[in-house]
Order: sequence, then structure tokens, then C-alpha cells
Amino acid sequence: MEEETVRTVEEHLSAVLALADPLPPVTATVHPDPATVLAADVVARYPVPPFDNSAMDGFAVRSDDVGSAPCVLAVVGDVPAGTASTQTLQPGQAIRIMTGSPLPAGADAVVPVEHTDQLPGDQPLPAQVEVRAAVPAGRHVRRRGEDIEVGAKVLAAGDPATPAAAAAAASIGHAQWQVRPRPRVLVVATGAELVAPGDPIGPGQIPDSNGLLLSGLVTQFGGEVAAVLRVGDEPQEFIEALATAGSVDLALTTGGVSAGAFEVVRQVTSGSVEFVKVAMQPGKPQGLGHWGMAGRRVPLLALPGNPVSVFVSAWLFARPLIAHLAGRPAQLATRQLPALDGWRTPPGRRQYVPVAITPDGVRPAHALGSGSHAIASLHLADGLAVVPADVDEVHAGDVLEVIDTNA
Repeated sequence: MEEETVRTVEEHLSAVLALADPLPPVTATVHPDPATVLAADVVARYPVPPFDNSAMDGFAVRSDDVGSAPCVLAVVGDVPAGTASTQTLQPGQAIRIMTGSPLPAGADAVVPVEHTDQLPGDQPLPAQVEVRAAVPAGRHVRRRGEDIEVGAKVLAAGDPATPAAAAAAASIGHAQWQVRPRPRVLVVATGAELVAPGDPIGPGQIPDSNGLLLSGLVTQFGGEVAAVLRVGDEPQEFIEALATAGSVDLALTTGGVSAGAFEVVRQVTSGSVEFVKVAMQPGKPQGLGHWGMAGRRVPLLALPGNPVSVFVSAWLFARPLIAHLAGRPAQLATRQLPALDGWRTPPGRRQYVPVAITPDGVRPAHALGSGSHAIASLHLADGLAVVPADVDEVHAGDVLEVIDTNA
């Protein structure tokens, strides 16, 4: 029997990312979606602010008229927000103005209402106003374009489409922008032993947790779940599931990748998908390649079937690939934290242990550590502690790299 390739995690990740290029850009209505990134720069069509306007509720004045305050000025008009004055301010005059309203012609400063004899709020327009504090030219005035001038690059390709980015694009005159779309991902959980959550289980059967786990992670990773399917170990059933899934950008499968007699993913896709061993625990058996779906050659990641192996494999390989397809950085967020407890590690394989993060450090989320079947305690984990392959035992106080699984 031919010996399977054994890869490092880095070698396998490199092969995973080489499966596809980032998705082509699409034109979309400007809206916040931090899981997507811009595919083109966004340049200002309007200046910000678009006109000289008041930074305060108060009275627009000529600074020369109020240099010797207190003084009394005739009030000749009102400028509520959303309107503009048609008057030109003359010496000895003032115009009541609201925050954000255009500065009237002839005015060069604003006196806040608190520095006058007038009451704030919804008050009748007075015939005159006593100004009790001098203001220099430009005081409480926002100048046209002082934030952004027309033609300035406000957002760059690769920037995330955050709420602030969407607001910035709208403020400079854009209703649409170019973005990389969220990848559409098919999730297929395989195994004759799987039954729908909540259904009675018979001998040898277990509830299907992988479909929920992986589809939820796809959403957390910024992908769009196209469908979640569950199939048994019959090759034709698996082939039909892939054939009817429609147009997707990535297919993720769980189970059927080991060396057993009923490994449906391996049986069907062998030749198109490469099956390898990765020097990691859990998640040693992995598969990657392409499969023809809806007339396209779609990247396919074949993950192991044990739920914690699915979780770890999804974080190490599916998340970076989804980010790569979406044009986002593929790196995982990590930090260095001390271990609060010690544990043994498997020889020659890098270990990924679900851990609870505390203010003092990390400890395994379950006594079984990285046991690949311990799904019912996985929700207690905030991260994955990474133990190098050459470490036989972790001691309390050892500093470990920790992948933040809440990111």
C-alpha cells in the first residue's frame, strides 16, 4: 500500500490557500458588512463638509461687530438645519442658526446661544440679540472641505466594509462600491451514524452536530452558507448531494476521510481530492482538491468526522481559505498566555487544545484536553492553545500561543 504524505500544518495551509484566487469584485449598494472588503479605492465626489456651516446652535455674526461685546445686534433671519439663508449679513445684524446649517454670506463667526441673552431650545425668533462674549473670525465655523476635499482617496482597496466605512462612502457621494463578496459555502456532513438533532438515536447512531458546528463557523468566518446537507455512506447519495447543491465557491465536508471501509468522501473524490496526514492533533487526516459543481471547478476541503477535529480543522484551514476567497488577510488572531495547568501531549504532532481563557492564563476546557469527540464541552473554550510538536508535556506557567476563537 502506498504511504500517504505527512505534512506540517504550514505546508497543508499553503496547499489549501493555493486552491483558489480571491473572488472577482462585484458592485454592491453601500452598506456595512465587516466580513467583506473593498475591491477598489473610493474617492470623494463631494467635499466634507460640503459647505461652510455652524458648529453650534446660536447666531451667525460678523466678528468685527462683536469685538467689543457686550453689544446688541438686529436679528434679520433664521437658518434651520436643511435650509440656507438667501440674505447677506450686513453690519449690526445677526441671523439665528442651528448646528450644521450653512453659514450665511457676510458672516464669519457664530456666537453660541449660551453667550447671548436668549434661551436655548424652541423659542420664537427675537427682534434683537444681546451678544455677551466676543468671538474671533472663524470661531464655531466648520469650513468646506476641512475634513475631505473633492478627489481625495477616502477608502482603499482591501479596507473592510465597516459601518464607519459605509458612512464615509455615503458622506462623499457614493451609493455603490466595489467589494469582494462573501464566499458561498456548501457544508456536507457524512456518516450513516448521523441522525437529525432531536431525533431518537438507535444502536450506533449519534446526533449530527457537525452540520450545525461547521455551518455556524462558516458564518463566523465571514462566509455565506449556501446549504447544509447530511448524507450516509453510500457513494451515490454523496455524489447527488454535490450535484444538486447549486453554485458555490467552496465545499466543506466532514467525515469519510480516514482509512476505514466506509469512507464515502475518499471513495468518491479520490483522484480529484488529495488525502494526506497532517502532523497535528486532533485532525490528522485531511483532504483537499477540487470538484465539478454547477459547471465550475470548486475548491473542496475534506475535514475529519470527529467534532473537535472539525472545529480545529475549520479554524486552521477553512477560516483562512474563506478569508482568502473574500480578499481578507488569512492570518489568525493569536496571543501569548501562560498555562494554568499541565498536561501531556502526543509525540511528534502539534497539539491544539480547546482552552478557557481567564485573566490569569488558560486551562483546558475539558479534562479530556484535545479529545476529538468531546463536543459537549467545546462551548466552554475561548481559544485553541498551540503546543509545538517537540514538546512532550506542558507545565503550569509555560507560555503558549493561543488562537482566539471568539475573533
